[in-house]
Amino acid sequence: MTTAQRQPQPELTAGTVPPSAPPPGPTPLWDRRFTLYFAARAVSMLGDAMMPVAAALAVGALYGVSGVGLVLGVWTGTFVLLVLFGGVFADRFGARRMMVGADLVRVFTQGVLAVAFFAGTPPFWLLMAMAALAGAAVAMFLPGVNGMVPLVAREPQRANATLKVADALAHLLGPALAGLLITLTNAGTVYAIDAGTFLLSAVFLALIRFAPGGVPGAAAATGRSLRRELRQGWREFRDRTWMWSVILIWMVYGVLLFGPLVPLGSALVGERLGSNAYGLAVSFLGAGTVLGGLVALRVRPARPLAAGAVAMVLYTALPLSLALGAGLPLLLAAHAVGGGALAFWSVMWATSVQTHTPPAVLNRVTAYELAGSVSGIALGQILAGPATALASPDRLLLVSAGAGLAGCVALFAVPAIRTLGRAAPPAGGPGPS
Repeated sequence: MTTAQRQPQPELTAGTVPPSAPPPGPTPLWDRRFTLYFAARAVSMLGDAMMPVAAALAVGALYGVSGVGLVLGVWTGTFVLLVLFGGVFADRFGARRMMVGADLVRVFTQGVLAVAFFAGTPPFWLLMAMAALAGAAVAMFLPGVNGMVPLVAREPQRANATLKVADALAHLLGPALAGLLITLTNAGTVYAIDAGTFLLSAVFLALIRFAPGGVPGAAAATGRSLRRELRQGWREFRDRTWMWSVILIWMVYGVLLFGPLVPLGSALVGERLGSNAYGLAVSFLGAGTVLGGLVALRVRPARPLAAGAVAMVLYTALPLSLALGAGLPLLLAAHAVGGGALAFWSVMWATSVQTHTPPAVLNRVTAYELAGSVSGIALGQILAGPATALASPDRLLLVSAGAGLAGCVALFAVPAIRTLGRAAPPAGGPGPS
């Protein structure tokens, strides 16, 4: 998918306009505010990237594949159930405050698991309980990630592209680091380092300062029921045809493309080329993501979602190469192209959401789009195994490739998506620190 109460200066929420903001104009990206935010996200993403490997190796060694599935399922399920409330709280109390609180909760969950692994064999109930608590914390954290970007950077596209590159590098380094640490030391070491990354993230976020000016978002929320705020977020989401249309397409993508891709693809590559080949393919996917983020730093299309849809056509090379049994060189090239395409789309999408949504409801709207996207992927992961009883993995991945192309056609077929233009960042961007 808890709050930190200490703030020496009044916090600026997504709906606040700094009273002394300078006139719009070219400004450097790497000012103090964005640097702190980037540092927070970079260390947090490194910790996040280590966890799937840690869960698969450490939990799997103790409780098998079903144990890993249950732990990850509890995490995902808790996130999906609570993420809408995370969007409401981020708009009500401020995105930064919610993110700091969520990071501190994850310091606790990962620290408890580190101690448990160092002490011996953690009981399964503890793994499940910490997974549920961590999933709840992520549900409080992620809606604010989108809302913070316009507050710390005048140029959201540059900021999103830079963060995407950091995300890709984290996913290149994190899994390898986790595997090495578990081999050389103990799973407790990985969980301890993960707790440390969340502590650093909380410190960096807490150091971000905004211009004084009160907290209009929180004041406006006084007297409002949770249900009313959820309904307002839903209305804002529903009123943007381009937004809910993309999420509907992404839910189908989650079930037919993104969800089954990893379990089916890893099985096929492992069978044909060996397990090391799949690890190498994942690394090329990460390298492609870095390149896609770098391209998004430079390219500023007039119609960002239309440009992103063109890029997503290239993503279908990834499931197609798996389905057709491509040799290693072609497989690696397809993963690099797919990673770049998805990264470029992700930057175009995040920037469009941030610049076309009123700041006061941005976190709630983000929560709705996250809930839709993640639920589709979770369903696709669950159905991937049973689906192999109906068709072979390579045939299922051919369906995935077809769904990818059909989704691109659908993106172009919706005028609201195809014609959505670039927008300036909404009022309420960063003022002087």
